[in-house]
Parts: sequence; structure tokens; C-alpha cells
Amino acid sequence: MKYKFTLHFIKSILLFSLLTLISCSDGNLSSGSNDTEITIVEYDDTDFEPTDWTEATHSNDVDPNYDEVFEDNTVKRIDIVVDSERWEAMLSDMYNLYGSFGTSSRPGGITDSDEDPIFVPAEVFYKDTEWYRVGIRFKGNSSLQSSWSAGIMKLSFKLDFDEFEDTYPQIKNQRFYGFKKMSLKNNYNDESMIREKVSSDIFRNAGVAASQTAFYTLYVDYGEGPQYFGVYTLVEEVDDTVIDTQFSNNDGNLYKPDGTGASFASGTFSEDVFEKKTNEDLEDWSDIESLFTALHADNRTSDPESWRENLDSVFDTDTFLKYLAVNTVIQNWDTYGRMTHNYYLYNNPDTGLLTWIPWDNNEALQTGNQQGSLPLNFSGLSTSSWPLIGYMYSDDVYRAKYDAYVKETVNNYFKTSDMQTLYTNYASLLESYATSEEDGYTFLNNSSDFQNAISTLKSHVDQRASAVSSYLN
Repeated sequence: MKYKFTLHFIKSILLFSLLTLISCSDGNLSSGSNDTEITIVEYDDTDFEPTDWTEATHSNDVDPNYDEVFEDNTVKRIDIVVDSERWEAMLSDMYNLYGSFGTSSRPGGITDSDEDPIFVPAEVFYKDTEWYRVGIRFKGNSSLQSSWSAGIMKLSFKLDFDEFEDTYPQIKNQRFYGFKKMSLKNNYNDESMIREKVSSDIFRNAGVAASQTAFYTLYVDYGEGPQYFGVYTLVEEVDDTVIDTQFSNNDGNLYKPDGTGASFASGTFSEDVFEKKTNEDLEDWSDIESLFTALHADNRTSDPESWRENLDSVFDTDTFLKYLAVNTVIQNWDTYGRMTHNYYLYNNPDTGLLTWIPWDNNEALQTGNQQGSLPLNFSGLSTSSWPLIGYMYSDDVYRAKYDAYVKETVNNYFKTSDMQTLYTNYASLLESYATSEEDGYTFLNNSSDFQNAISTLKSHVDQRASAVSSYLN
């Protein structure tokens, strides 16, 4: 990779006030006080010219170039170059949030934090072209904390290409081939490194709005030359281009629910749980409240036809049932029905209906942890705790639609022969990149873990076909 540095960037200094910061030579924090604070005083690298800027690659005057950024059947390379002091600030912030790198230093395991890691400016390189002062931060929740605590620096990143446009006017409305924001996901708990991509593609093939994805290798230079961080999945952000390109109108309310009320259990509605990603200045959650009201109406069992009619008037029930069928057939435990997160709701202005959008699928295509994925007939599910599933599956009309989508899924979108071929092809595509990941930057214990994970996926699709056959019969 050829880096195009300007002299003023190499000489630039970011002034930090770092209290009790202790860092190792490899860029990883080892220990220190939990009271570390970071104050960004000023940026001294504002005098530069974005010489690589072109309309097609950097401006917001073009449509997102999916063929370039989310190309299938290839592995592309992306580089991040970040000043060493800014990198140390990112690590110090992680220490404040989650404790020492490589040790589970916080009692109780996973920390419940509403605070995101900090953004810092960095340079992004792709095909010998530079994107300037891109906002980068670590991203994730339990996967981020678990990777950090395990001492694995293969962390997920969020990229925002004009996050710092107020500081650097030269990058106003900077885009990456039409994309403002993207996530580089680290394929946590996925030794095959393909589950995020495969499951997202299955949802979209079934007609459910979901992010585009692609395979990338990531290199990060934080002052010691490019370090191979491993195989990542680049994921399109829902609040950026998904609602722009998969809906005809992007002016509706987009919510990213997380918390108790996101179960839709009776009496649990809270505005804080339904975080707005669009129209944030409009303090109006009436569309979500209408869904709660329709779902928990008294006539659900006494007059199911009227109950369905009212629910259908505020909620895209057909999309949800299709999503539910796909999600349950392929198995995904880390989402609604087990967890109160990992989905979006978009109020489509063209229909006036809240529409379900799946998110964060690295835990899909397996039985899963804790209670595991839900069975196809949802036995054992608490209807009152998860009423969107429980109430709708209890209704004869909705259940018939769900069953039809289950059959459609195994016959079309998760067909055994097609999936076996896909898994084989992806294994060939990724193996050399996956098995060359380095210690401290990989979740693999040895090179055989990758092929073993592929074999497990092939067995899994066979098992799911049998499970569906038993369920439908």
C-alpha cells in the first residue's frame, strides 16, 4: 500500500491532556487509573489540500457505488492511518469504559454503557487513494468488550467520512464512493468469518430490507507501520444508505431500539428505549406508541379480525412475519425474542407503517448461546414478554403466513444445495486471508479452526432443512 502523506500532516500534533495514561509499545493499554480523562485541546493539522478528491470517489453528488464498495466474491483491502497520540487516546478511552486491555477487570463481566467510544480523525486509503480526516472509533457492545477483555486488538470500527468537517472545511460532505458512514465488523465469535455477510444477503434475497456487506482485509498504521488486523466484514449503515436505497422515501422516523421496552411487553414503552436516528429534533414517538396500543388491544382474542386490521394499519406485519420466518429458520439468538436489541424500525412514509430491519447478524446461523435460538414453533417463549412473536404466532391468520414464509425460506433463500455451494466458494475465497491472521489480532486458535467452522455451517444447513420438514409436517 502506497501512503500519500503531506509534510504538514506528518508534522501535525494533536494536543491531549491525558491523566494517568500508561501504554505499551504495541499500542495496547496495560494498566492505569479508572479516572483517566481525555481532553482534545486543538487540532494543528488543518492546513492541507485534499489532492485525491474527485467527484466519483469523495463527493456527495453521486449515488452510492455498491458495485465498487460492496462487491461480491472478492476480498478487498482498506488501510487506516492514525496519529500515534490519537490512537493512544482511543485506547485510553476504551480503558475508561471497559478497564484494562487483556483482563476482565470490571466486576460482573460485561459493562452496560450508553457511551460510545470517542471519534478521532484518521486517514483512510483504498486503491492508492486517500480519504482525509475520516472520523474513526471503535464500535460494538458485548463483542467489543469481550474482544478488548480477551486482549484481542481485532476490534470493530465505525467510519464517518465527514464527522470532522467543522474542523476541516476541506472535507465538507466527504463520502466514500457515495457512502457517509460504514462499519468494519470484526466477525466476533465467528471463526468462519462469513455469517454476517451470508445472513444479511439471505434477508435481502427474501425481500427484507438489510445492509449490504462485503469482505475486506484491514490494515491499521498507528505509528509503527501497517499492522494486519485481519478479515473484516464491511457493513452498510441503516441510518445512512439503507433507508435511502431500499425505501423510496427516507424522510420517516428511524429507531434503533435497545432496552426493556424494546420487547414490546405491555407497559414497558419508554422514549429513551426507542432512540431516534432520524428526525431527532421532533420529540414525537406517537408511531411507536400506536404500535404498543394496537398490539395490546383488548379485542385480540375476542375479535381477532379487527385486532389484525388495527395492527396492520400501523405495523408492516407481512415484513415482520417474513423476517421472523427467515430469522428462525437460519437461527439467530442475539435479537428479538431473546434480546432487546439488534433491529431497527423505520416508519415508511409511503405506507405509514413501521417496518422491521434486522441488524448485527454475526451470531446467526447457529444454535447460539444462553437459551439458544428460538424453535420454529416458539415453544417455551413467554408470550407476554415477547408479544410481537407470541401474539402474532397465536393468531391463525398470521401463523399461516409465517408457516408459508418458513417453507419459502428453505425452498428459495436457504436451500441446502445452494448454501453448501456458497459455503465452499467463500471458504476458498477467504482461507488464505483468514489463516494468515496474526496472534493478538485473531479469534482463531489455529488455522484448522476456519475450515472446521465452514464444515459446521454445512452441517447446520442440513439440520435446519430437517427441522423445517418436521415442523411443517
